[in-house]
Amino acid sequence: MLIDTFGRQIEYIRVSVTKQCNFRCQYCMPNTPDDFTDTSSLVPLDKMLEFLKIAIDKGIKKIRFTGGEPLLRPDLTDFIQQIHHYAPEVELALTTNGYFLEKYAQKLKDSGIRRLNISLDSLQAHKVQLISKRDVLPQVLKGIHTAKEVGIPIKINMVPLKGINDDEIVAMLNFCIENHFQMRYIEYMENTHANATITGLSEAEILQTISQAHSFAPLEKHSLGPAKNYQLTNGAVFGIIAPHNDDFCKSCNRVRLTSEGVICPCLYYQDAVEVRDAMLSGDKAKMQEALLLSVKNKPEKNQWDHQKNEHSARAFYYTGG
Repeated sequence: MLIDTFGRQIEYIRVSVTKQCNFRCQYCMPNTPDDFTDTSSLVPLDKMLEFLKIAIDKGIKKIRFTGGEPLLRPDLTDFIQQIHHYAPEVELALTTNGYFLEKYAQKLKDSGIRRLNISLDSLQAHKVQLISKRDVLPQVLKGIHTAKEVGIPIKINMVPLKGINDDEIVAMLNFCIENHFQMRYIEYMENTHANATITGLSEAEILQTISQAHSFAPLEKHSLGPAKNYQLTNGAVFGIIAPHNDDFCKSCNRVRLTSEGVICPCLYYQDAVEVRDAMLSGDKAKMQEALLLSVKNKPEKNQWDHQKNEHSARAFYYTGG
């Protein structure tokens, strides 16, 4: 069992398998060159597998694969299947921009993926192109519906941005209701790699917008997940991830592993633990030592500070968001 110094049980690890992405979203990596690749720095997935086995043995119950865009890693589904065979009880999930889902949805289900989080910020093609710098909405929607057809539960992630897609907050919720997806709104997380001119909406602003179209009530929180969930009168549930709130970190049960072999105890905290050399050499004792140190080093609270206008210097495509 992994317990940090503030009594939180760490049961969840987010694994970024690549920094590379085929989109250039305004809130993540808009200025990254289109020819950016990270193949030389990637830890081989068979080496990463041995670390994750140790993490599972120490109490990890959920693994989420992220990027960048994780489906750019060609050996990903084999890697996921190996983890599933090692520990079928561990919940395996994946976050994706949806572009490659039409091709990989069935393979992901067969490999052991139990749920998908799909980033979709608009249902209008020109807005998706504005945000992602790619004309991709038709392909993303094909992927979403393919994943639905093969039977993988889906959450849709939207980052509402003022003056860009904030007029679609209700439309996105209605889209999810119609398709039996769960809608999740994510407050824009300020970082130095994002477009400096964009501004996000707060949890209160998002709820105010939804209240103009739907009645809802908060749900009691039964897990240590990052979202606050609300239920509409028709039974549909939506969530909001609000990392700026004071109570956000109290229930954090996560650490993050980067594609380069660094364990980040917190998304918005610079300290990290290097485990790359131990993974590459297969040193299980040092891998376990690094995992335990990262849990010990996990801070009580992230470093967001609106008053000081502090932004994260670590790219979210590096840590997996």
